[in-house]
This record gives sequence, structure tokens and C-alpha cells, in this order.
Amino acid sequence: MRVAGVENKKKDSPVVRHTWPEMDRWAGRVALVTGASKGIGEAIARALVKNGMVVIGCARHVEDMQKAAAGLKGEKGRLIPMKCDLTKTEEIESMFQKIKEQFGGVDVCVNNAGVNFYQDSKTGPLSDTKTMFDLNVFAAITVSQLTIQSIQERNMDDGHIINIGSVCGNTVHEGTVFHMYAPTKYALNAFTEGLRLELRQQKTKIRATVLSPALVDTPLARGLYDGSFFCPENSLQPDDVAAAVTFALGAPPCVNVRHICLHAIHDTM
Repeated sequence: MRVAGVENKKKDSPVVRHTWPEMDRWAGRVALVTGASKGIGEAIARALVKNGMVVIGCARHVEDMQKAAAGLKGEKGRLIPMKCDLTKTEEIESMFQKIKEQFGGVDVCVNNAGVNFYQDSKTGPLSDTKTMFDLNVFAAITVSQLTIQSIQERNMDDGHIINIGSVCGNTVHEGTVFHMYAPTKYALNAFTEGLRLELRQQKTKIRATVLSPALVDTPLARGLYDGSFFCPENSLQPDDVAAAVTFALGAPPCVNVRHICLHAIHDTM
């Protein structure tokens, strides 16, 4: 009898348990990572390439991804940079068509691209708020839907949608400049859970996960926060988020890691 990832052998045999992550089954499969030119996205792309995946990294600027791809030569997988403005649906659709023609389709998507204009709720310009929703929410929805379409039109029954959220999608923090950013991440959480329920109802093996990191030490964070708020020693590293992605992706096929919340051990959020 097999229960929750544990296989029971004969009475006198030891119990054999899964060891995570089980990334070998994804070797050679195609992953799309958005916002892969720097920070968290670059770390995720590197981790997946090192685990043997063909990674399509997309961003508006491809120069940094091209350098990363050159540095990953000799790894088990490879990184393919693609230029895409994720706020434009037609560019996302065009990218998926290129991936279909060149690589067959997308098996895993990691919706990492996002923006925060650090607004308060009282005065945040509506144009900036719209841009945040366009990238943080609507682009992730479009990429997720097109990934599922890509998987199913090839008559495959496994795949994974991984959305990079934020602890701001779980709690609205007083005294911060995240109050207009938080609603976008709450929406991403709700979308991911609704997607998971629909996929389960269809009895597919496509999984859906949301990862919610606290503050991560990236060049953007270092440039925006002063010393009173940002402290590298109390922040996550991009590789910490990448490790959470491979943990969720490498779970046994019978396991769906629904939500991972990540904090540096001494952070104050």
C-alpha cells in the first residue's frame, strides 16, 4: 500500500521514503521563468538549468540573461534568453508561439516578474497601480493559462505553475510603503488557489504553488531601502527562493506543495 509518498514494503523490510527534491524527472523539460534577468529570477533560472531543465528566461532586457547563459555552458541544462514585455498580452502570446515552434511547449512556468512602486493607499497614482496589476497579476494569469494550454494540447498530464508572491500577500504591514503592492500579491494568492482547485477537479497532475518570501537581498532592494529598513543580514538571498522552487518542483508527483512562506531567521516582518 502506498500512502502520501511512503511505500510500505514487506513486513520485515524497511520503509522506503521519498528523498526531496526529485528533480531528475524534469531533466530535459522546458521551464519558463519570467523576470529572469536579475535577482530572484536569475537565481531560479540558474538552479533549474543546473538541474537539467531547458529554461526560457524572459525579460525586457536580455543582456544580463545572455551573460548568465554563457556562464552556464557545460551544465546539464541550458538557458535560452527571450525578450518580452509582460505587460503586453500580444508579446506573451508571441513568446509562447516561439517556444512551441522551437522547443515544443512549456511544462513548468515560474511567474517571478513583478514591480513595486512603493505607494501608499491614499495617494498612489492610478497609472502606477495599473502597471503593478498588469505585471504582478494579469501577466502571471496569462502565462499560467498559456502554460496549461501548452501542456494539455500535447496530451501531457503533468506540469507545474509556480507563482512568486510575497509575505505582503498574507499580511498588510503597518508603517511600510507596500500598501498598494500588497493587493496585487493577495490577488496572486487567490488566483493560484483557484487554479489549484480547478486542476484538482479535472483530476490532472498539473500542480500549482505560491511562494511568499519576505525581503530578499537583491540589487533593487539595496538601492531602494535605507539602512533603517534594509539589513542584508536579516534578509533572504535569491538562492533561498530558488531552493524553495526546486523543493516544490522536486516533490513526488503525488504531492502538491501549495504554499511556502519564507523569512530570514531574524527578519522583523
